[in-house]
Amino acid sequence: MLICMASNQQTRPGVGEMAKDSGTGRIGVVMGEIGGRVQIRPVRGGKEWDALPDDVVSPSAREELSARLAVRNGNSRVGL
Repeated sequence: MLICMASNQQTRPGVGEMAKDSGTGRIGVVMGEIGGRVQIRPVRGGKEWDALPDDVVSPSAREELSARLAVRNGNSRVGL
């Protein structure tokens, strides 16, 4: 008999994916990992910050939509 067990462990977002730093509550895009820290850049651009790998999680659908809309609204204000 073969028993399969489902893993409850979530995979951390990869480079280029949106992520939430649960330590700060900020949402951004994963840029890479250096020295045991994950570099995340704000969705609207700007300076990256370092997050602890265990704090980097996928944002909820609502959080991701909100971040994407903020970028789109910002772009429409400047005519992009």
